Amino acid sequence: MIPTPHIEVKEKGIIAKTVLMPGDPLRAKFIAETFLENVIRFNTVRNIFGYTGTYKGRKISVMASGMGMPSIGIYSYELFDFYEVENIIRIGSCGAYTTDLKLYDVILCTQAWSESTYAKVQSGYDKDTIDASSLLNNKLEKIADDLGIIVHKEKIHSSDVFYSKNLDSYKEIYEKHGCTCVEMESFALFSNAKVLNKKAACLLTVSDNLVTHELTTSKERQQSFTNMIEIALEMAE
Repeated sequence: MIPTPHIEVKEKGIIAKTVLMPGDPLRAKFIAETFLENVIRFNTVRNIFGYTGTYKGRKISVMASGMGMPSIGIYSYELFDFYEVENIIRIGSCGAYTTDLKLYDVILCTQAWSESTYAKVQSGYDKDTIDASSLLNNKLEKIADDLGIIVHKEKIHSSDVFYSKNLDSYKEIYEKHGCTCVEMESFALFSNAKVLNKKAACLLTVSDNLVTHELTTSKERQQSFTNMIEIALEMAE
């Protein structure tokens, strides 16, 4: 079924086998315009921009996911199931739950823990933790090492709620579940990959710290997380 309700591409092959997926459409645009050559924009539906180009002569796509698990759940499922995408690497920002993580640190997610019912509703999966693809993670870790970029391998919290009324809930999540940072998408992405027998990974950059209250600006989040981006781009095929 192509085009899908949310992606306007009418034929397979335009979208690469590997897709980088930031949340912000403007970050997708920035990555395409800054790092890729021979770029075509393949999607504008709902201003969720998608681009395919080449990086060092190798094909790769970048497409926004929007915010939250329902949004990335839709776009990643359609990419996997209808456009024959094999690998999706989420690249996004996260908030740290510990002073051990500093602003701009790069996180390689090993597992996503969540209170979300996304996986249970979708496929009956009733556990609260889903693993990232070990194959993709091994490749990303090696790339980071080759580039001389330090990555922190961490279990993360995928939350459905940005504005929590319990401001100290992160302390219990950190202590009880071992999650060192929080974002809002990876649990759904990993669930889709698990259901469809695809591969998914997540690279994050620390944008704020819930303990120290340090934070970055929206412009910095859009344009300054280059270490994470450069690691992911090396996955071009």
